[in-house]
Amino acid sequence: MEAQTVNLRGYIHGPVNPVQTRKTYLFTKLPASFSSEIRSSTGVSMKSYCSFRSNPLIIRRNFQCRNSVEKADCRGVSDIEEDKPKTIIRRKNLAVFVSGGGSNFRSIYEATLGGSVLGDVVVLITNKHDCRGAEYAREKGIPVLVFPKRKENQDVFSVEDLVFALRSYKVDFVLLAGYLKLIPAELIQAYPKAILNIHPSLLPAFGGKGYYGMKVHKAVIASGARYSGPSIHYVDEHYDTGCILAQRVVPVLVKDTAEDLAARVLHEEHKLYVEVCKALCEERITWREDGVPLIQSKENPSDYQ
Repeated sequence: MEAQTVNLRGYIHGPVNPVQTRKTYLFTKLPASFSSEIRSSTGVSMKSYCSFRSNPLIIRRNFQCRNSVEKADCRGVSDIEEDKPKTIIRRKNLAVFVSGGGSNFRSIYEATLGGSVLGDVVVLITNKHDCRGAEYAREKGIPVLVFPKRKENQDVFSVEDLVFALRSYKVDFVLLAGYLKLIPAELIQAYPKAILNIHPSLLPAFGGKGYYGMKVHKAVIASGARYSGPSIHYVDEHYDTGCILAQRVVPVLVKDTAEDLAARVLHEEHKLYVEVCKALCEERITWREDGVPLIQSKENPSDYQ
């Protein structure tokens, strides 16, 4: 076959603007449709008509080819899909506050090691330097800070020092896990909507100053309540009054002792706190217009917990 000279003529209706994509600048933003024609010196021509769907990630091109000599037609459709841009979420730095055994702290820490929580426990704060939670942190190489220190201790560690220390560790979220001291207002102001606490009852019932540990479960049983369970809430300037983020219902059985109920609630605490930390680190916490926090479903972002 003899080589033929081919002239290209194109027609684009509307302006053409360059669009930056994730990988290249080669793509352009085209109007709703355009046409082009290729014609050879022997009268063979090919016309193409391109149109675009409303979905910006899918381009549909309709081609029409006509050979004016052989009277042959050829039509086809081509779909080109670009990769959807993926949002990269960085690992979050977590500070955990404890006053006792720190079983919730251990559950969260193990979840970060296992990969289910996209974060790292970078520092532990305690008001009891020798509590089991602090000992566990030291065993794992996690820095331990004591706050508040005893008044007789001349080496005073102020609220300002605490905020400075947390920022030096680049802490994103503060998690209270059995910490019995009231959180200072200065810390709450430094970390707005970033401090969570877990409480062993279905708040607002059996919450507030003096309700902690076994005292909560004894009060629940004495009241005749049929259900209890853990609550996770945002921290404000008072005990257990912040917005509730998540709860888990646990039945109160007829023959339950406070120890029986405590063990059943604690089992759910460990699971619930890890689930909330997972959502927190994955940035799936949203706030309703009336100020109520919600957890967005990872599988279906339009659903909330």
